[in-house]
Amino acid sequence: MNRISVALLLAVLVVLAGCAGVAPPVATESPAGTASTPIATDSVPSSTPTDGTLQVQFINVGQSVSTLIVGPTGETMLIDTGHFNDDGEFVLQYLDQQGIDRIDYLVTSHSDADHIGGNAAVINYYETEKDGIGAIYDPGIAASTQTFDEYLDAVEKHDVTLFSTREGDSIPFEGVDVQVMGPPEPYLENEARNENSIVLKLTYGQTSFLFTGDAEDDQEQYLVENYGSQLRSTVMKAGHHGSSSSTSGELLDVVQPQAVIISSAYDSQFGHPTEEMLGRLTERSIPAYWTATHGNIVLVSNGEEVSIRTQRDAPTAPASIREAEEIEPGTTGGVSERARIGGAPQPTDEQTAVADGGTETGAGELALVQVNADAEGDDRENLNDEYVVFENTGSGALDLSGWTVMDAAGAEYTFPDGYSLAAGATVTLHTGSGTDSASDLYWGSGSPVWNNGGDTVIVTNAQGDTVLEEEYA
Repeated sequence: MNRISVALLLAVLVVLAGCAGVAPPVATESPAGTASTPIATDSVPSSTPTDGTLQVQFINVGQSVSTLIVGPTGETMLIDTGHFNDDGEFVLQYLDQQGIDRIDYLVTSHSDADHIGGNAAVINYYETEKDGIGAIYDPGIAASTQTFDEYLDAVEKHDVTLFSTREGDSIPFEGVDVQVMGPPEPYLENEARNENSIVLKLTYGQTSFLFTGDAEDDQEQYLVENYGSQLRSTVMKAGHHGSSSSTSGELLDVVQPQAVIISSAYDSQFGHPTEEMLGRLTERSIPAYWTATHGNIVLVSNGEEVSIRTQRDAPTAPASIREAEEIEPGTTGGVSERARIGGAPQPTDEQTAVADGGTETGAGELALVQVNADAEGDDRENLNDEYVVFENTGSGALDLSGWTVMDAAGAEYTFPDGYSLAAGATVTLHTGSGTDSASDLYWGSGSPVWNNGGDTVIVTNAQGDTVLEEEYA
């Protein structure tokens, strides 16, 4: 990751901005509003060794997006700052209500005006009235808008550290693993801003959260092909405000989220969230939480499970989310718990997996019982007919959370958090994509894994110990 000066950023990037329209002027006021009920910070009971909680707070900012993340040690990250037409008013109001005195990491997913609308106001306010901005992470593609110019002016005026951020970089968020999965180098699709969004996966204990900015089909396909099952997350934010060109079925099948958060206006002129995208969620029985009807949405992870809290109780069935009334951006008030998701069960003494393949009484034991490497027809066209079958031959349930399956070439699949195989049960691991169940799991690979002429099936447990290694011819 490279720190870059504003002058250099302007010299190199403004020429790349194309002919996008100039946004209307934006004001530079102090945050509006002060009195409100803050988000409850009581933690969910936990039996994990993680300290504190991770809070992911989606602010209701209308046809825009802004997400505040508060880590287990109190560090803060702000991803995007809302639309240019309100100059960060709703974001600054919310941050004040939560008592946020410093932004340790300000992440600009991409430079569209509906994502950086409050950047200048947030930087100016925190650098003059609060404890400052730690560093800014930017994908490095400029926009020819006044909003973008004011953002860079604020960076230069206050000499805030600005990092040009790419796939493989890291953000040192205390107590939370932050993986930067985009944009790649070189950029995709002639440096289109949406397709080169900063993509982040945050992992805390056994829970994880995926943010894809406004990534559309090209970047989503890149993510699926290059990360596969590594994308699996407890919750994901819908790409591009729920547009038809984002949050594809293929991406959903590898991420396998237990909930999707949508940030857009109730009467979006773009029709966000679109019926096509909502249909993909419906097909997979994934609940949706929409800032336009749920208001501010707060996810609280204790490392084991995620508590979903919203200002208003509204439908989460994707086909029904428009049946609720609008909750206006800036509406004050606290949140209440609506659901809990995730929560990998902790194995009891009688369920402890035997890593060395022994036969301890009451323990689970994994065995490879079938390999179907040669799918019917063209392997590449019938990936789900290429599979391996495992059986728990022990006398107790086997918690496979975090276990991995590999071939001799190093292709790797990780069992999802909370997945347990009952004694005597079998599970089929298909190479292609689909919806996981107790008996069928999906690798999410875009190409065949198992060689028809022979290969090695290797299974390691969550500690990295080899549990099973078998060759087939």
